[in-house]
Amino acid sequence: MSHFEFEEEEFTTEFNGRTVLRILAQTKPHWPWLVGFLLSIAFVSLLDSYFTYLSKQIVDEGILAGNRAALTRIVTTYGLLIVVSSVGVFGFIFLAGILGERIRYDLRKKMFDHLQELSFSYFDRTPVGWIMSRVTSDSGRIAELVTWGLLDVTWAVTSIATALYFMLTINWRLALIVFAVIPVLVVVAALFKKKIIVEYRLVRKINSKITGAYNENIQGVRVVKALCREEENLREFGELTGEMYRSSFRAAWLSALFLPLVQLISALALGSIVWYGGLQAQIGSITIGGIQAFVSYITFMLWPVQDMARVYAEMQHAIASAERVFSLIDSVPEVTDRPGAIDPGTIRGDIEFDHVDFYYAPPSSRPPGPPKLGGMGEGGREGGKLVLQDFTLTVRRGETIALVGPTGGGKSTIVNLLCRFYEPQAGVIRIGGRDYTELSLHAIQSRIGVVLQTPHLFSGTIRENIRYGRLDATDEEIEEAARLAGAHDFIVTLEKGYDEEVGEGGVLLSVGQKQLVSLARAILAQPEIFVMDEATSSVDTLTEALIQQGMEALMRDRTSFVIAHRLSTIRRADRILVIEDGRIAEMGTHAELLRAQGHYYRLYTKQFRRQLEQEYDAFRVPSLVAA
Repeated sequence: MSHFEFEEEEFTTEFNGRTVLRILAQTKPHWPWLVGFLLSIAFVSLLDSYFTYLSKQIVDEGILAGNRAALTRIVTTYGLLIVVSSVGVFGFIFLAGILGERIRYDLRKKMFDHLQELSFSYFDRTPVGWIMSRVTSDSGRIAELVTWGLLDVTWAVTSIATALYFMLTINWRLALIVFAVIPVLVVVAALFKKKIIVEYRLVRKINSKITGAYNENIQGVRVVKALCREEENLREFGELTGEMYRSSFRAAWLSALFLPLVQLISALALGSIVWYGGLQAQIGSITIGGIQAFVSYITFMLWPVQDMARVYAEMQHAIASAERVFSLIDSVPEVTDRPGAIDPGTIRGDIEFDHVDFYYAPPSSRPPGPPKLGGMGEGGREGGKLVLQDFTLTVRRGETIALVGPTGGGKSTIVNLLCRFYEPQAGVIRIGGRDYTELSLHAIQSRIGVVLQTPHLFSGTIRENIRYGRLDATDEEIEEAARLAGAHDFIVTLEKGYDEEVGEGGVLLSVGQKQLVSLARAILAQPEIFVMDEATSSVDTLTEALIQQGMEALMRDRTSFVIAHRLSTIRRADRILVIEDGRIAEMGTHAELLRAQGHYYRLYTKQFRRQLEQEYDAFRVPSLVAA
């Protein structure tokens, strides 16, 4: 596990309500449910206040007055309203559940849809754990704030308002004492507000790092076991969880201190009211039932005020989550369709790189977001260094271009630019004579097939993974693509054939088998331009031959780019380009470059010599054993 040294964007601005308003804006599409939810809460809260007033009438008009008829009427009314209140409670709990799930669904869908639109550069700098934390726990916390938090706030506001109304009705002098207490509670809340939200922001930030650490350890479990990194990983993970524990402890301590202060202020207010109410009763300004109702209203009103301490702490936690969710949603793609971008229906034609310069932006110049160690392809290693410099190349339609050279030379960057995962800082790339920024991203990327060095398969069956290349493909077309890719023979030996599960990321298949399935998927898509990025570097010689066979079937009559360290796979390319330091160092056919005896010659002969030595060792060792 690498220690997560990235820094998230900091949220240090004062809470001014804008984040809360944006959270509440998520309820706009569901306003009928929201209105019903709020009305049912207000109705039940109003009935609760009225029950206390009915208790006063039971004492004064029924018990003390000895009026049995009035007592029966009031008690009957009380019982009927209890039934109505129960229906209202069921209503707002039911509506809260629906509203919460809809908001949670909307937020997660909005984030997932936006992630599909973001450029590759966003994923270069953003850890998977950071994204997962936003989509899962943070979206859930926001939904809880909008539902149960809003429920508590609405209940509290309605309860306080109705309690004050009835208290003013019973005795306005006693009510003034209550009015004097409320500003004190507001000041106490303001003092705690800033400190609580700072701690919860820190908790959410550390939680992102912990999620990322989990993700990295699970994905790299084989490396961890192989290198015996368990103890070191446990130490580093302990540091993260310890830091989160300390921040959570401080937040919990502040929240716990807030509640007793509210209770102490409430007790002082209640004592003052009981003392003054007794004096009022002696002079006949208030009845016994009125004093009882007044004390009940004080308790009834101060209970939601005390509960608001808990709600307020949860609100700070939810706001810290919302700030991060909205930072993801507000992230702007760096590569987007230009105004008026078109889809011409095809991108067949010559491809031109015209004096192209490109560098991967250094972390300091990137948009807000947590940077990620390393990067995509060769670019992550380059940082702000120029990767391609004055790069010029014309590829004729249907030509196969092979790219070779040292790691970090710019090979992957060339195809990344061609796929428009990134755009050049200088120069122009043309497809069919047209600046490719005039074409829509979908027009380009839907017609380029890519097979990567490390193939990725999705959870599901082999058939489903191949069909990913073209969702409307029939089973017969899927099997034909597998035959062309050389994958059919191994698939039919599996217990369930094409319906065999591949596991998460394809872990139930070998690297070579995953590569063949990935190639079949590309063949099924029938791309107009084909890219092979180190697709044979991690497979055995037999699988390499099968992949080579599938490549030849796919590259026929297509413009193709092949990046390879194994030079045996590119001998039939129309042109081979040796890329060094972002420039074309050599260019020609396999035979021409061998005759030139330059860099390609040295690379090829070195690999050929190593292969002969390996074959000799493989032959020699069994012979010695037999002797």
